[in-house]
Amino acid sequence: MASITRHIPNTITCLNLFSGILGVFAAYNEDYRMVLLFVFASALFDFLDGLAARILKAYSPMGKELDSLADMVSFGLLPGVIAFRLMQPADDEWFALAPYMGLLVTVFSALRLARFNIDDRQTTSFIGLAVPANALFWVGLAYSFESLMTEYYWVLPAIIALSCFLLVSPIPMFSLKIKTLRWSANRIRYIFLIGVALLLILFGIDALTFIILWYILLSVIGVSSPSRGSQN
Repeated sequence: MASITRHIPNTITCLNLFSGILGVFAAYNEDYRMVLLFVFASALFDFLDGLAARILKAYSPMGKELDSLADMVSFGLLPGVIAFRLMQPADDEWFALAPYMGLLVTVFSALRLARFNIDDRQTTSFIGLAVPANALFWVGLAYSFESLMTEYYWVLPAIIALSCFLLVSPIPMFSLKIKTLRWSANRIRYIFLIGVALLLILFGIDALTFIILWYILLSVIGVSSPSRGSQN
C-alpha cells in the first residue's frame, strides 16, 4: 500500500501538466473559455498534489522537480501563448515578429520558477509574483477582454513588460495560507478576500484579472517580510 500511496502526489501533478497542455492548445486556438477551464483545473491539481504529499508524507526530490516542470507548462507556457495570440494584430501593423514578444512571459516564468527552487527565504510569503497568479491574470485578460486587447494591442507590450518585471521583482507578496483565524495575523488576507467577494459580486467571472491586480496592489502596500511559500 505504501508503494502505491507515494505515487499519488506525482499522479496529481501529472494531471496538472495534462490540463496545462490542453490549455496551451486551447490558447493557441483562441478558445479562452476552455483555457479558463483548464487553468482552473491545473490550479486545483497544483493545490491537491501538495496537500496529498503532506497528508501521505510522500515527499520526494522527483516530486519537487515534476511540480516545477508541470507549473512551467500550465502557468508559464500557457500565459506566453495567450500573450502571443493577443499580439497577433501587431503582425500586420508593426512587424512579423512582434507577437513573439508575448513569449517573454514564458521566459520570465521559467526564471521565476528556477529562482524559487533555490531560494530558501519564501516559506510564508513570496518574492515576486507567483506564476499561477500571473497565469490567472493573462487568462482573465483574454477571457474577458479579448476584443479590447486585440483592438488596442499597442498597450500589450507594456502589460507584457510589467508581467515579466513582477515575476522576477524583489517585491514581497503575501501567501493565502492561514495558520490562525486571528485578524491581527491575517489582516491583509482578510482584506484581500473581502475585495475578492466584492469584485465577484460586481463582475462575476470577469473579475479574474481585477482580483490579481487587487492582490498585487495589496502586496505592494501591505507586505514587509518575505519568506518561502508553497506556490511558485
